[in-house]
Amino acid sequence: MDTSQIIGGDEKLSPWWRRILILTVVIASAALVYITAHTPEISPPIPEKVINVADNSVIATKEDIQDGQNIFQRYGLMDNGSLWGHGAYIGPDFGAAALHREAIILHEEYAQSEYKVAYKALDEGQRAAVNAEVATLLKKNEYNPQSGELHLTAAEAEAWKTSPDYWEDYVKDPSKDGGLKPNLITDKTELRKLAAYFDWAAWASIAQRPGQTHSYTNNFPYDPDAGNTPMPGAVLWSVLSALTLLGGIGGAIAVRDRYPGAGWVSNMQKQLPSRLVPGQATPAQRALGKYMLVAVTLFFLQTLMGGAIAHYRIDSASFYGIELYKIFPSNLLRAWHLQCAVFWVATAYVAGSLYMAIGLRPKGDELANSNLLKWMVNGLFAAFVVVVAGSFLGIWTGFLDLFKGSSDLWEWFGATGWEWLEQGKFWHFLLAVGLFGWFGMLFWLGRSSKNENKDDRALIRVFWLATLAVPLFYVPVLFIGHKTNYSMVEIWRFWLIHLWVEAYLEFFATTLVGVMFYMLGIVRVKTVLRTVYFDGILFFMGGVLGTCHHWYFTGQNQMMFAFGSLFSAMEVVPLTLMCAEAWDFFSATKRDTDGGYSVVHKYAFYFLVACGFWNFVGAGMCGFFINMPIMSYYEVGTMLTANHGHAAFMGVFGMLALAMVVLVLQNLSSKEEWVKLEKWIKVSLIGTNIGLALMCVTSLFPGGMFQLWDVMTNGYWHARSAAYTKTELALGIEWVRMFGDMIFILFGSLPAFIFALKAWVGLFSKKSKEIA
Repeated sequence: MDTSQIIGGDEKLSPWWRRILILTVVIASAALVYITAHTPEISPPIPEKVINVADNSVIATKEDIQDGQNIFQRYGLMDNGSLWGHGAYIGPDFGAAALHREAIILHEEYAQSEYKVAYKALDEGQRAAVNAEVATLLKKNEYNPQSGELHLTAAEAEAWKTSPDYWEDYVKDPSKDGGLKPNLITDKTELRKLAAYFDWAAWASIAQRPGQTHSYTNNFPYDPDAGNTPMPGAVLWSVLSALTLLGGIGGAIAVRDRYPGAGWVSNMQKQLPSRLVPGQATPAQRALGKYMLVAVTLFFLQTLMGGAIAHYRIDSASFYGIELYKIFPSNLLRAWHLQCAVFWVATAYVAGSLYMAIGLRPKGDELANSNLLKWMVNGLFAAFVVVVAGSFLGIWTGFLDLFKGSSDLWEWFGATGWEWLEQGKFWHFLLAVGLFGWFGMLFWLGRSSKNENKDDRALIRVFWLATLAVPLFYVPVLFIGHKTNYSMVEIWRFWLIHLWVEAYLEFFATTLVGVMFYMLGIVRVKTVLRTVYFDGILFFMGGVLGTCHHWYFTGQNQMMFAFGSLFSAMEVVPLTLMCAEAWDFFSATKRDTDGGYSVVHKYAFYFLVACGFWNFVGAGMCGFFINMPIMSYYEVGTMLTANHGHAAFMGVFGMLALAMVVLVLQNLSSKEEWVKLEKWIKVSLIGTNIGLALMCVTSLFPGGMFQLWDVMTNGYWHARSAAYTKTELALGIEWVRMFGDMIFILFGSLPAFIFALKAWVGLFSKKSKEIA
């Protein structure tokens, strides 16, 4: 096999590019499918009965614990706190809080029985002895797989019995629970079942897995008072991941240096005829303008909700004198905040891809200019509006518990309650159908025609492949059942949150940018295909099995440390190469001129450059920092996770979505209209990037570092509780975030909204109508 054919040169693009990409996807996906299929066998068991051995009474049943999980979902508590580190950051980690509470009760019990004094009155040696006894008791696994019974001592049983009162007190007062609806749960039976679920999660996090010396959650969370400390494997695989990163970057840069044709390098000296010309659009393309208005409106609303949620972290009882929790409790706003993020980015991608797919049709093509296509675009838009509105309304009614008494309705039409997947299954199903409909339209638009050139056909096939992956890998969200074990829930959740986003959506985004460059005439099709294949190989090589870093502590075995750490390190490699390609990328954009020296789509390009920067910083640097097992053990669910999430999602997918918004709306506007619109998007470009940078640098990152220190000093439960989050230091850092948030909203999302609104209104002007 001649590598010169694979990497570059003027020869025909080698078929080995496609073969290696397919082979990479198949091997990585097969391993991930094996992990998924193996998970039910190793998940923490849910006992049929939890029994107090002192009097042989039943404390809880399997049905109680499973119902407790449904109550956890129904009241949206995953958008308040977290479980095993996954969820929201306003409230505590419920499993960590339950574990520490049980450890404290056992400390007192042992201190009184052995020394006849309170635990605090013990000297250092006596405390060490009590701590050792408690740790031994908690780690001893008294679950009998044959009978399905979990046996507890009288002291452990007492912790379970008094747990409902503890959680009732927590969900009663918005000033203590982070702004939940007052008296959120008052039913004693529901409180008992919810408490049983949290206590089961605590048991799984400390009881040793049969035949092993660590717990079902690999000793997470860190709680020295309970005897939970990091495993040696967490340190070992963290070191090996750093070596993998260095080796991967070195190898990739060597390939990039030896074969520069693997990037955006092109021997073109001038621009080819562009198919993305401002002021020239078909009726169907003009119909896409409202998509972008809706996308940016959702973006603006998302930032407003984000600001309100940040304030809830400081003062959950009052929003500058307004009792906001009575109308919009914090968990509802956070669920909407996350769904806005998904919907606005997806809407922009759908509209951008449809615009370019229509533009790939031959000039004067009957289909591209038909009213049928226009009405299909409008029909898809109506479907998305129904899904968005239905999802938002469903989450609201679900969290308000309006479907109480019906185990089916709340889960299907209300809110499933799982973070990032909050809307009911019915709305997930409709969204999946809509995404397949979008792919169907792209397939229809890209089908062969007599006028289609050879380069178009090659690019369209890759475009189809990248697009099909988006709806196809959204489907696993429907696999989460009513009684699915939480370990399995996390498997399916991160099939969407990570695999869908950091592998297939990254591949789609790269393809979308490549199609855009090709249509602008600034790169040849071979350059696009070569870059898409090369980046795709690197994305899938690390991104698919890199999903495992989310499963370190969710009931999996130590194999997750190996897969998650090594392949997550490899995810950084293509992001590093993007920095190496930055100049070639930027040089290519300068070919998009209006015949003079002015770059036509410069603001779309600037957002793409910002996307590349944040991809390296947010996804690469911040992601690798927290993905090493030993770091993740201490920091998961802290502000460092939020720092990575904001920098990566907004910085990468948000900036690309804004690039699509600018590209489409500029092409739908006349030159005269664009002169009036340009100033708004210029302000938005500066505001979003400066605001995001300030948000991360002045608040999220330093706040996360201080919280990380508190975890290592006092335990995970402490850093996630009001004992830390309400300290002057933590609150002061939260207040500092206001500067970045205000810049992001006032000079970022608001100007973007004004820009989109003015551009959409301009579509109805007389001059704009004459363009089509």
